[in-house]
Formats: sequence, C-alpha cells, structure tokens
Amino acid sequence: MNIVLLGAPGSGKGTQASMISERYGLVHISTGDIFRENIKNGTEIGLLAKSYIDAGKLVPDEVTCEIVRQRLAKDDCKKGYLLDGFPRNTYQADQLDGFSKVDLCININIDHALLMNRLCGRRVCRDCGESYHVDTLNGATTCKKCGGELYQRRDDNPETVASRLAVYNEQTAPLIDYYTKKGVIFHCTGTEAPASVLFATVAAELDKYLK
Repeated sequence: MNIVLLGAPGSGKGTQASMISERYGLVHISTGDIFRENIKNGTEIGLLAKSYIDAGKLVPDEVTCEIVRQRLAKDDCKKGYLLDGFPRNTYQADQLDGFSKVDLCININIDHALLMNRLCGRRVCRDCGESYHVDTLNGATTCKKCGGELYQRRDDNPETVASRLAVYNEQTAPLIDYYTKKGVIFHCTGTEAPASVLFATVAAELDKYLK
C-alpha cells in the first residue's frame, strides 16, 4: 500500500510515520532523509540538489520529483511506502501520479494556534535529538533520556513558524482538495495527546486495508 501523509509543520507527521512504518512494515520515506542520503553519497541528482541548497535557493520541483522517483524505484518500496514531506504542492502530486499510484492520503488536521504553541515551546536535546515541550519540562534544561543540553531550534520562533504555516497554507493545503477529488483521503485530528491516541485512529483506518 502506498500512502501520502499530509499535515502542517508540527502536526506530528514524523511521529505518526514512524509508528505506521513499524506496525505495517511500510518503508518510511522522508524527503529530507533522501536528500541528505543523495548528497552524502555524491550522486548526480544529489550534487544537483546541493548546488541549489548551497546557493540558498529552493530545490526545483523537477529535481525533487526525480529524487523521489529514484527512491520509489528501489526494491524495498515494492510492498508499499509512506511518503512524509512529499508531495508539497499539486505539481509534485501530478508528477507522483506519473510514476506511482497513491492508495491513501492521511491528512492530520490541527488548529494553527495549537501548532504555534507546540513549535515555539519545543526544546530539543543537542546530543540525542529527543524533543520536549516547555509545558512539561517544569523548568528542566537537560534531557531526561541522556542528560544532554536542551535548546530551542533557531526556526522555532513565532515569526518563522508563522511563515512556515503560511507557506503550508498556500502550497500544500491545496493537496487536501486534490486527494479528496481522487477519493483517497482520510482525515484525522492531531490535537490528541499522547501521539498513541492519534495513532489508534489512524491504525483503525489502515487495518481496513492492511489486515
């Protein structure tokens, strides 16, 4: 089964993707990960992407689509995959349709005011990458998991978060309508905590296809 996961920044896509991948044995494909892999391995397409990144430019849709196409052509994707971070716009979705069939789009709905609080209050461990929120830290400044220093990412501030949400609304949100028209979308609400509550909802839907 081939799945696209949609949701605004901070909606919990990454956490849900990991849980879905583990339970159903689907390959979790993050565009960030495959960009880094291609750049690290010095592939032709990776070096092309790096040239844009190093110049402070966005990687063109055509290059992004080609990187994803090459990744989906690998043997481990033959039994299904979960795309996280792609497509980001309707052009990329049209291109994806040209080389792979999407069976289901899972859309995580969440109030943007909650996203603002969630992202701006996030603190991350410098050593292990564990993520926390100031509301649950009770003033702690070190990681409960490894003792590393907690810090606020540079882009986890109100101005940057607001900009990221605006970009999502303009470019990615139209994909909700795109996959609705195809009749393959499933909506769920990302306000539940812990993440296992949301995953139970997602799993109940996926069990209809994958049991």
